[in-house]
Amino acid sequence: VANLGIKAVLVTMDTGAVGRMSCNPAIGGLGKGHLVKEIDALGGIMGRASDACGLQFKMLNKSKGRAVWSPRAQIDKHKYAIYIQKVFSSHKNISIVQDEAVDFSVDSGSISSVVLRKGGVLKTNALIVCSGTFLNGLIHIGNEKFSAGRFGERAVVGLSNVLVNKGFSVSRLKTGTPPRLL
Repeated sequence: VANLGIKAVLVTMDTGAVGRMSCNPAIGGLGKGHLVKEIDALGGIMGRASDACGLQFKMLNKSKGRAVWSPRAQIDKHKYAIYIQKVFSSHKNISIVQDEAVDFSVDSGSISSVVLRKGGVLKTNALIVCSGTFLNGLIHIGNEKFSAGRFGERAVVGLSNVLVNKGFSVSRLKTGTPPRLL
């Protein structure tokens, strides 16, 4: 969006977490590699950041037919976060705000503003919600479960109710990390 000359505001609960990768610092692969290509085709930076911060690049399924080959990169996740933050903070059309979107207003069928937790209001005519695993996020460890986004980060609680109350469908996707020996 910002590359099209449109001003964008990135609202994040932690500006230091922009670009932070979770426990598996891989980009690409059989399940999600096509998304990286689509993001690149739309002017995104994930593929370029992956190239700049990669530790290992591998073509998966090389023993099978070319139709199922898929590139995957293992990423230096600290370098990746720094790279993404630098690109975003230096982009003339992107402003970064450390806060949390808690509501939004719709006038005459179109979005008009976003309400922030700290009391601010952003006037807008478009909204893209990229909540990842943070929207009413739950973490399960053994028999315990608790509200969180990534481990050690808080979940976004309440925005899913706002979305449902405004007529949007909200569902949960389960992600899983297998047990690890430390």
